Amino acid sequence: MGKASGAKQATVVVAALAFGWLAIEIAFKPFLDKLRSSIDKSNPAKDPDDSDKDAAFAAAAAASETTSSV
Repeated sequence: MGKASGAKQATVVVAALAFGWLAIEIAFKPFLDKLRSSIDKSNPAKDPDDSDKDAAFAAAAAASETTSSV
């Protein structure tokens, strides 16, 4: 079984780290969702009206794309 190259070892390490991160995200998803939403709510710089404007802009852009392609 020969000696593994550095690139192969690095690939295995990166894949293991990605798998570990994914496993933690899946295992603690409910807790992480609550944490992230509470962080969003506690951000004083975030304007709730901005998200409505962004959603309206995205909807208008999508509507204009569908009508212009006809």
